[in-house]
Amino acid sequence: MTKADIVNEVSKSTGVEKATVQKTVEAFMESVKGSLAKNENVYLRGFGSFIVKKRAQKTARNISKNTTIIIPEHFIPAFKPAKVFLSKVKGTVKK
Repeated sequence: MTKADIVNEVSKSTGVEKATVQKTVEAFMESVKGSLAKNENVYLRGFGSFIVKKRAQKTARNISKNTTIIIPEHFIPAFKPAKVFLSKVKGTVKK
């Protein structure tokens, strides 16, 4: 599902114009990105959490040049689904 699909679904289910839904979705995404950039987690009850994870420093190898490099510690964005959300997905996904 793409962002356009989400906009269409929300517009269809709420009756709100697509342009308004598009602005709302864009504003939501910018808000989440801004919060994570400031190292603030975003918690959405019943859905999940957008969190900032810290990756420790590690040593990596470039096997073509046979050299090692140090990758410094850094932060990455991550998503942790809520238990309700996770159980709903686990119940519908077929293997």
